[in-house]
Amino acid sequence: MPHRADSADYRALLLADTPMLDLRAPVEFARGAFPTAVSLPLMNDEERAAVGTCYKQQGQADAVALGSRLVSGPVREQRLAAWRDFALAHPEGYLYCFRGGMRSAIVQRWLAEAGVDYPRVEGGYKALRGYLLGVLPQLLQRLPIRLVCGRTGSGKTRAVQDLPRSVDLEGLAGHRGSAFGQLPAGQPAQIDFENALIIDLLKLEDAGHGPVHLEDEGHMIGSINLPPVLREAMAVAPMLLIEEPLAARVEVVLEDYIVDLGQRYSARWGAEDGPRQHRDKLLDDLSRIRRRLGGERHAAVQEMMRAAFDHQWQRGDIAAHRAWIEVLLADYYDPMYDYQLGKRGGEILFRGSRAEVVAWAGDR
Repeated sequence: MPHRADSADYRALLLADTPMLDLRAPVEFARGAFPTAVSLPLMNDEERAAVGTCYKQQGQADAVALGSRLVSGPVREQRLAAWRDFALAHPEGYLYCFRGGMRSAIVQRWLAEAGVDYPRVEGGYKALRGYLLGVLPQLLQRLPIRLVCGRTGSGKTRAVQDLPRSVDLEGLAGHRGSAFGQLPAGQPAQIDFENALIIDLLKLEDAGHGPVHLEDEGHMIGSINLPPVLREAMAVAPMLLIEEPLAARVEVVLEDYIVDLGQRYSARWGAEDGPRQHRDKLLDDLSRIRRRLGGERHAAVQEMMRAAFDHQWQRGDIAAHRAWIEVLLADYYDPMYDYQLGKRGGEILFRGSRAEVVAWAGDR
């Protein structure tokens, strides 16, 4: 394998989807990493904690000695084999630790002794993360944003996915954005979301000129916060407004929250337990908006939802779900969205059906 110098060309590394060997402890990786990184730590969480305590109490030399004792013998050989396998499978890759310092140097040396020269990211995770945070405001100044807007069920996410220059914020966040939007797979860490978002924007800038389309979102998508600088740009971005009739929007919600979500629950928890968990999840979500719905309306929608699931399980027919979906759209989501749309500062560039919006935006 040819030797390469340590790299500080963070933009090039991220644009190339460079495979990265992350040497930080699992707890560090869980807080945030990069889309192409694989966790193969030098020390596990317990070992790292012990070395950190030793460093504070006895100094660096004793901490290094303790680390050498903890990662030795069969443990060292097992981890070295995993690093070597990764390096040989990804000769274009790089390794990093938090600052690109001691942990990276140790693993580089051990790999070299095993016959593998492997480069490290200069400055490590901290430098890569710092680059992304620093470049985001610049990207938002250089990339014109268009906001895809529309009432709930108008298919905004579908429109964004149909446009070539777009970022699917809900896809990155692992959440559909509404009170009912949690998915069984859960959401990524906040830092993972931010890293993936900024890398997507970097790639769009690198691919050429033209507006970037984002779905209209609040300041949070489930548990994920949109970066403040992005929220500020979205608040004044020009808008494409999707207008679909209520009946069509009911069908979109039915497909997303009954058909697709039901399939996800069944795939994850089985044909018996999955449908029950799906129902209970939607009922729990409904209870979270009880105060805003009002007690009487909440009770009515809750009864409609329960009856719809009973009907579905008994007859294999999802049609009864349309009733509670229509009530929520017309009486709850539509007034709320119309109010929020009125607070947007950007001009409406075009309005029409989802297909018309996609066609118009694709030509411009």
